[in-house]
Amino acid sequence: MNNQDEYAMRRNTFFLILCCLIWFRTSVAQDQPAFEFNGYLSNMQTVMFETLDQNWWSENQVHNRLNFKYYISNHLSFDLEIRNRFIYGDFVKYIPQYADLIGAETGLLDLSWLLVSKPSFLIHTTIDRLYLDYTIGKFQFRGGRQRINWGQSMVWNPNDIFNAYSYFDFDYIEKPGSDALRIQYYTGVSSVLDVSAKIDSSHHVTAAARYQFSAFNYDLQFLTGIFEGEDFVVGTGWSGNIKGAAFRGELTWFHSLENAHKEEVMVTLSGDYTFSNSLYIGLEYLYSNIEYDDFNFGEFYFTPLNVKNIAFTDHSLFGQISYPITPLLNGQLAGMYFPSEKGFFFGPSIDLSILDNVSLSFILQHFQGQFGADATSKTTLAFLRLKWNF
Repeated sequence: MNNQDEYAMRRNTFFLILCCLIWFRTSVAQDQPAFEFNGYLSNMQTVMFETLDQNWWSENQVHNRLNFKYYISNHLSFDLEIRNRFIYGDFVKYIPQYADLIGAETGLLDLSWLLVSKPSFLIHTTIDRLYLDYTIGKFQFRGGRQRINWGQSMVWNPNDIFNAYSYFDFDYIEKPGSDALRIQYYTGVSSVLDVSAKIDSSHHVTAAARYQFSAFNYDLQFLTGIFEGEDFVVGTGWSGNIKGAAFRGELTWFHSLENAHKEEVMVTLSGDYTFSNSLYIGLEYLYSNIEYDDFNFGEFYFTPLNVKNIAFTDHSLFGQISYPITPLLNGQLAGMYFPSEKGFFFGPSIDLSILDNVSLSFILQHFQGQFGADATSKTTLAFLRLKWNF
């Protein structure tokens, strides 16, 4: 049996079991079930260039999201969320294996489909949330494709060993999910014991436990477990404030299960403050001693990440300023500095609220530096997005 047949069999079996569970629970439920539906539709034009007087590459993406939630009873609910994208332009034509890059599936179940793939356009759909949630007393059980968010910092999250994401992928606000089983036990008003496990497409297991609680006006957490079957992990994180300014941080230590002498660590420190006039300032620093010899900027930008490759250098600095110019217009300026790469990122953006559920955004992303083994280079991407939430 080849991999494609194996994934198809798993997918069909999963759906059959899930449908049977929903039918059975609905048939015996005493309470009237409730149904929720929402989502969004956006159209985003993208251009990419090195300098303004050189060739521009362009892409257009129609992005649709459909979120379904079904309350089977007071204790049991079912979530299904689908992401659909229609993409056409130069990225599809000229970036090698572009369809494979954006449709990369990291979960155990293959819930990603390239419906149409042509030389100039493609249609891709994926199910990134598909789970049953059961709550009784102080326990909450959730099984299926879900997001397990353990991060505390703003940009880089070393504690997010289940679901890493890229800051630059701003159009994917929901962020990736994992095929996982999660059990939470709420030990108090502000404390919870979280035990989770996932299996990825390479059959690597990540399993860990986290205890989160409040003390000294801080939200604190400690975690330990196994990361992708390769590393023993210990970590901690916190979120609080110092004289009105938020102060957050995370630390994760990786110890190789195969090489007793290989130890890696990632640390973030971040702070942010909102002034009385609504001016917001945020700062963050990341240190990582992980080696990034095989770094590829294209793969870093376009493909799913794990926690070890959320960065590509040892020291990373981030700064952000935002201000509501008017009640309907918000401006933001973000930047990163990578000392070891002699590089930086510059990212201004403007968001205009046209209606309560319609917005227009302009985002610029400029990268410059010696990234990986490449010579010093620079790339600029500009985005214009119209988005309708429903």
